[in-house]
Amino acid sequence: MDSEHAALLALVRAGGAIGPRKRLLERCGSAEAALSAPSATWRECGFETRLPAPARAADAGDAAWLECEGNHLVGWLHPDYPPLLREIPSPPLALFVSGEPARLWHPAIAIVGSRGPSAGGLRHARDFASTLASAGVSVASGLATGIDTAAHEAALTAGGLTLAVLGAGHGQPYPPSQAPLQARIAGTGVVVSEYPPDTPPRRSQFPARNRILAGLALGTLVVEAGLKSGALITAKQAAASGREVFALPGSIDNPLSRGCHQLIRDGAQLVESPDEILIALPPLATGLGMALERRLAHSEGLERTVKPLVPEPDSPDGDPHGLWQALGHDPTDMDELVSRTGLTAASLSSMLLVMELQGRVSVEHGRYSRKR
Repeated sequence: MDSEHAALLALVRAGGAIGPRKRLLERCGSAEAALSAPSATWRECGFETRLPAPARAADAGDAAWLECEGNHLVGWLHPDYPPLLREIPSPPLALFVSGEPARLWHPAIAIVGSRGPSAGGLRHARDFASTLASAGVSVASGLATGIDTAAHEAALTAGGLTLAVLGAGHGQPYPPSQAPLQARIAGTGVVVSEYPPDTPPRRSQFPARNRILAGLALGTLVVEAGLKSGALITAKQAAASGREVFALPGSIDNPLSRGCHQLIRDGAQLVESPDEILIALPPLATGLGMALERRLAHSEGLERTVKPLVPEPDSPDGDPHGLWQALGHDPTDMDELVSRTGLTAASLSSMLLVMELQGRVSVEHGRYSRKR
């Protein structure tokens, strides 16, 4: 583990309000510089005292977790910190990520609901998740039992991308029976937590988890929820972050429909089919597409200009990466596109997303083609 990661972990484990630690990072430019900053700088950022020297040592458990393949620590100053998450009222200082961090940039819809849903609620969660995943949208949820599990599993079955946000550390699946599903998601999707890997589940952490789930998604769909459901907390945090809230109506005799009906009365968009969400998605994703273009330009070492990074094939810039030609009209998977273009999967994912948002590319079951 490098010294910057060790310093960032020390700041994460220091606890307390996120604001002062974020200001300290921005003021100093790195976690390592922050730890060595004078006491006056700490006080100016909102601390009473500097972090004591013993608390600056890296935790052995954190180090061991980071050394495992596929595990990452993405801090506030990291260029891959998800742009949508920066916009919420209280963004986390850092994210512990299992899977490729770039997947956190993929346009996502959060699907949430009751831990004890009806049979109809489970069917709706699966249907919406499957359709969204097949259309190339990431399905995000909280890895709880019930609606969350149905959404994650349906996205995996559809061969799509799914994102799980934890209310505890990666090494503390909750409930423990979710450990196999967590491992499956980490293998093909991404699992994220703001808590160090050994953090046990605590009641107060789950509402905090919900703000990250809402913040990573362009919108939140509530399938079934009682009036005091945690899903309503997620929906309210989504609305507070300026995101769209969707809700499924249900029978007036079903107590699990009352939360959805309340959301609709409060201004949530009533939806009856996944297509209604897909139609609403492109305007919501405009800002994300622009952020992806900027990040791609940075990662490819390209000049930042006003011309698009993925130009139209008949523009004066032609097809500089050869991606349009590589796509053709037949569905092509990512491995084949990597082989045809010589680009990395991470770069291709960003470029394909921009083209998808431009309405030029279709994606189905993880395979891409020119849009007819």
